Amino acid sequence: MEELARLAGITVRTLRFYRERKLIPPPRRQGRIAWYDDHHLARLRTISALLERGHTLNGIAELAEAFDHGRDVADLLGMDTPTEETPVRLTPEDLADRFAGEATPENLAAALDLGYLGTDGEEIVHISRRLLDVSSALVREGIPLADVLEAGRRVRAHADALAELFADVILRHAPEEDLQRLRPLAQSVVAAELSLALDRRLRKQG
Repeated sequence: MEELARLAGITVRTLRFYRERKLIPPPRRQGRIAWYDDHHLARLRTISALLERGHTLNGIAELAEAFDHGRDVADLLGMDTPTEETPVRLTPEDLADRFAGEATPENLAAALDLGYLGTDGEEIVHISRRLLDVSSALVREGIPLADVLEAGRRVRAHADALAELFADVILRHAPEEDLQRLRPLAQSVVAAELSLALDRRLRKQG
């Protein structure tokens, strides 16, 4: 415990307090000896970084619980499913910096529930760089992250319906393996239709 506290730059008393608050997982016991490892040190450094960014211990505890019970990134991505999306590995500090005060336990729980975020050891993984960049850009424009995530939830339902429609059309006329080859065509149709829909919306408002 003394060695871990020294490496983390905190006192043993603070470390005991974090343990009591369940901010770090319990050590591995071997007889009367408690062994800590690099995962404990990474968690302590994350706690210190989040405290410096204005997060409270209660908020950090809720974040830790959310990520400890979050889905593994392998479950989210599917090891055998091809994807065009690029996952992004983040530390909790990176996530806090991207979304400033919007990285609340409630918003992160919603992102975990949507499957945008997964965990890989001490790292957080966002399933899509494009979605991460867009959502953080919207937050920088003053749109609350909660509203961005709710919009994502509603878009997900429409996207699932569009994917099913496209798959049905293809499978009526081509083998299943053509789905992957022809997916750019479906994406082009959706992008064009969304662009036209935005044009109609802007004309209506004008």
